[in-house]
Amino acid sequence: MSLVGYEKHGTVAVLTVNNPPVNAMSPGVPKGICEGVAQANADDTVSAIVLIGGGRGFIAGADIRYFSLPWPDGEESFADIIAAFEASPKPVIAAIHGHALGGGLETAMACHYRVIVPTANVGQPEVKLGFPPGAGGTQRLPRLAGLSDALDMIVSGNPVKAPKAAAMGIVDQVIDGDLLEGALAFATEKGAQGGDHRRTRDIELTLDDPGIFEAKRKEIARRARGMRAPFACIECVEAAVELEFDAGVKREREIFKECVKSEESVAMRHVFFAERAANKIPGISKDVKPRTIAKAGVLGAGTMGGGIAMNFVNAGIPVTIIEQSQEALDRGMGIIAKNYAATVAKGRMSQEQMDACLGAITPTTSMDDLADADMIIEAVFETMAVKKEVFTKLDAVAKPDAILTSNTSYLDINEIAEAIPGRNGHVLGTHFFSPANVMRLVEVVRTDNVSDENLVTTMDIGRRMRKLPIVTGVCHGFIGNRMLEGYFGEASIMVEQGAKPLQIDTVMFGYGMAMGPLAVMDLAGLDIGWSKRKDAGGGTAADSVGAFVSNRLCEMGRYGQKTKRGYYIYEDGSRRPVPDAEVDQLAADAAAHFGFEHRAFKDQEILERCLYPLVNIGADILAEGHALRASDIDLVYLNGYGFPGWRGGPMHWAGTVGLDKVYEAVCRYHETLGFDHWKPSPLLKKLAEEGKTFDDYDKNNAG
Repeated sequence: MSLVGYEKHGTVAVLTVNNPPVNAMSPGVPKGICEGVAQANADDTVSAIVLIGGGRGFIAGADIRYFSLPWPDGEESFADIIAAFEASPKPVIAAIHGHALGGGLETAMACHYRVIVPTANVGQPEVKLGFPPGAGGTQRLPRLAGLSDALDMIVSGNPVKAPKAAAMGIVDQVIDGDLLEGALAFATEKGAQGGDHRRTRDIELTLDDPGIFEAKRKEIARRARGMRAPFACIECVEAAVELEFDAGVKREREIFKECVKSEESVAMRHVFFAERAANKIPGISKDVKPRTIAKAGVLGAGTMGGGIAMNFVNAGIPVTIIEQSQEALDRGMGIIAKNYAATVAKGRMSQEQMDACLGAITPTTSMDDLADADMIIEAVFETMAVKKEVFTKLDAVAKPDAILTSNTSYLDINEIAEAIPGRNGHVLGTHFFSPANVMRLVEVVRTDNVSDENLVTTMDIGRRMRKLPIVTGVCHGFIGNRMLEGYFGEASIMVEQGAKPLQIDTVMFGYGMAMGPLAVMDLAGLDIGWSKRKDAGGGTAADSVGAFVSNRLCEMGRYGQKTKRGYYIYEDGSRRPVPDAEVDQLAADAAAHFGFEHRAFKDQEILERCLYPLVNIGADILAEGHALRASDIDLVYLNGYGFPGWRGGPMHWAGTVGLDKVYEAVCRYHETLGFDHWKPSPLLKKLAEEGKTFDDYDKNNAG
């Protein structure tokens, strides 16, 4: 099949892009479009041209691979398409369904007219890959949509639906019926008009608010800290105002090229491809299809269980939610209703939709009501004894082929599966992140005997919930929390050695983390770690390095934000952390107890001691096979732990530092500090000595 088909419908030539799955603008597509336009203009019986996408969408954008590869010599490019459209004496109409994103919207905006189906969306998401639009998007969109709306779209990267696109002036007509029929009627009318047809580039652009650009910079300053691309987008739109059109396009292209080469863009493209790779499970045949999950069950109506129940309902799956008492059940349903009501208040859901969602949840205190569930997720207290007891009860009521999963952060799910041997192949883990109805990440924990079909089904359910499911093996803490112990551990140890909590958190916030590690611990609750240490036999042992200060804070009832005291003081009504001299004294006591030199820290040491354990432990997880690929580890940290997306995740970022430098520092800290998380990973050592990165490891071990 040709990448671009050519047909005549009466007096209209129809060019159809056929480059599945998303009609990316790969080499050959521009050539086909240019040839089609030339053929139509050479045919006196043709009065207009329609450009439409085959399959499920118009044009999703550029082929991202070619931001890292050279464009083939002699091949027509975006610029050639745009030149062909603008030089065409016959009107060119873009007919949009599905999506017109990035280069797709830039292509459509270069056409004389645009028609669209009501369900389609358009946008300029390039900023999410670390660069501004590069084919005139920042120059044409303001001329169609107006400066303010265009600036918002380009800087945020968020698309808009067809009705809003029409109201903004991006498209000329919404087609309620068949798109091709509507586009042909529109094109026939425009073709019969004769004369010149308006080019987007010729629309006058006015600046009504001289302060709009500075205001946008201030608006994004916090969320875009450390990033270049959002500010580059603003510069490009400024060029649309300050320069004549061709000069603005040239300036946009210069900024685009600069950004594409940046570490920021390379990292964000790494994330783009990582998300697509995460769907692939090596060793499982493509013939294995997910099972139908018609009804689900959730055990536990607390914060986590309620959020998981909402996920099922949002995916269109009715769910039964169980609690031990009616009081706990009512409390849990109340929280669910409150969460949905907040969504309605924000205009993201109608009251009717909320009522339908609540109607799809069956609350009960009887476990027998789970008998017809195809999938049941347990979300009860995080202790092995309790979970085993629950699974034994589930074994007695669930139907034989039901998928049973445990929502756990650390526990050995193989041990849970072994407690009900009759369910061989049907037990695995689903580690949702809190709040479960909001957080995108879910670690799908692959037990030793889970069937391929049930694993694939669980991954599919995660995607239907609009989550990012990542396969992990069974090990303490799985991927994310196993690595986190090194991150939190080093932050706690440095406090005991003299580093100020605020300095540690400021360094990590400056690096790009959503919050510093000590502020995160205060937010989560210091009593959580305290409880785990006591359960593990640590109690309030004074010789527990890294727990000395935290233990004593908990003994004093200082659990963090919920008690307004933790590593910081939290004033009434504020979450702003305020340093506390009492914590400094506890740190000095710890240093005296352990014989540490109580000293000042340089920011670079803080950065290394927080981040390098993530990389070192991640390398072990990868080598052990508990993560399928290094990029999966990156996705876990980006989506579950507030790691900055523009850094690409800890494993990718380590490659930009140089694994030789990371390995040298790991060895040095292991020698001076001696903690287990500093024991050099053999895989890290191997890659460092070979001059490779974890990205190289993924390429060589792709399954």
